[in-house]
Amino acid sequence: MRGLYSSKTKIRHAIFTEIARMAYEGNDTSTLEELPYRIVPGEVALYRDDIFLERAVVGERLRVAMGMSLRSITEHAPVSKGVEASVIEEKYYEPPLINVIKFACNACAEKRVFVTEGCQGCLEHPCREVCPKGAITMINGKSKIDESKCIKCGRCIEACPYNAIIKQERPCSQACGMGAIHSDEHGRAEIDQDKCVSCGMCLVSCPFSAIVDKGQIYQTVLALKSETPVYAIVAPAIAGQFEGLKNTQIRSAFQALGFTDIREVAVGADLCTIEEAKDFLKEVPEKLPFMATSCCPAWSMMAKKLFPQQAECISMALTPMVLTARLIKQKEPDCKIVFVGPCAAKKLEASRRTIRSYVDFVLTFEEVAGMFEAKNIDFASLPEGEPLVRASADGRGFAASGGVAAAVVKAVHRLDPARDVKVVSADGLANCKKMLQIAKAGKYNGYLLEGMACPGGCAGGGGQPIRDGVEMAEPRGNQLWKLDAKASIRFSHENPDIQDLYHTYLKKPLGDKSHHLLHVNHQAGSQKG
Repeated sequence: MRGLYSSKTKIRHAIFTEIARMAYEGNDTSTLEELPYRIVPGEVALYRDDIFLERAVVGERLRVAMGMSLRSITEHAPVSKGVEASVIEEKYYEPPLINVIKFACNACAEKRVFVTEGCQGCLEHPCREVCPKGAITMINGKSKIDESKCIKCGRCIEACPYNAIIKQERPCSQACGMGAIHSDEHGRAEIDQDKCVSCGMCLVSCPFSAIVDKGQIYQTVLALKSETPVYAIVAPAIAGQFEGLKNTQIRSAFQALGFTDIREVAVGADLCTIEEAKDFLKEVPEKLPFMATSCCPAWSMMAKKLFPQQAECISMALTPMVLTARLIKQKEPDCKIVFVGPCAAKKLEASRRTIRSYVDFVLTFEEVAGMFEAKNIDFASLPEGEPLVRASADGRGFAASGGVAAAVVKAVHRLDPARDVKVVSADGLANCKKMLQIAKAGKYNGYLLEGMACPGGCAGGGGQPIRDGVEMAEPRGNQLWKLDAKASIRFSHENPDIQDLYHTYLKKPLGDKSHHLLHVNHQAGSQKG
């Protein structure tokens, strides 16, 4: 579950570590056959009913972590079947990115209301009195719900004075703001890929570790071991991700993994801020009723899938990840770029035809934590150095909910001090959907809308190391705000690197060069392309 260090977290970390270790040590991929026994040792099951089932689930998770597809439950095949296609430096994700391991799924009920043993069989029977469908009867003095009549309205739950009636919902389905998860013919979870936007919330919500996303750890390590320069571009949410790693040690930590150097995506966020501010001033309300931010790929994909008529209202500015990658490859076109962040959806974004030439690999912070362990990197012994880049406080604030809109508003006020910018922000796709429904109805005309798929923004993304048994979105967000308060560069337009870039190359926001390099046509191509 979100924020809880559990056996699921431990196994995920072990899988990422072993994949990275296999790549770093140059072990033959036949090692994959041994890894389930290394990760789940012994003769007695620790987490499930059967140790053979535990190892089978781990085997499928290893395949997916290597970027391979799941095997059919009816297929007799070794764990390493098809691995040859993944043992290459350039490996793009084959859909689907998010997968359900069927035999690991508990086949949870999608949604049900039932009476627990806490029922006292009271004289008043308020549950029966308030039920609009007559679904509740008394059997042996206790309430009983007829599920064929129940509409899950919850009135009986509210009416029970003993809190003896509860509603249960499949955790993965409850976490999915797109309504993309339903049951197959056997009652197991199934993802409707036409609805899924790869936000990753189901990954962290499934208590049975049955939902997994594909990885590129092995391929990244191969690139790191080659002669090609490999740069890590890290999301601002990296602050406080790795216990014991100081912000001044981040560069040396990634260099110890084999990276040539590291850049903070916040510099791309500064570019995004300036371009979106110009977009807003140019388009709203003369051409567009409102404008929505573009930096969260799961949010923008949701908007395009569910509200195609409003797709043109999403800013055309590229995401900070892509902007940062493009800047690096303009200077060093033959290098490799690895985005490191908290987001599963970035993996899907980077697989698009228009982007894969700039972003070669995507790793989550959780996957990188496995790489650190595989290399036995001792954070305490790492040298300290200068900050990553000269990013502004506004650019780094993109990681926290509300940070993108706040940065864009400040940039708008710099360009047009008299312009009043009304803002609405939402985090979590269900809330984002409600926000767009209201916007579609015309109630947010003239507004700037910020959408974030993850609760708390990127700081609450699903691909982060979990520790201490607490939800870290709010503490990480607060840490980012504290760092921003100390930043010498306050606003995106004050960043010397950004100023120099516009002066020497881009010339002006929304100019010919900036429009070509920093914007995308949301209507062109598909998300899978």
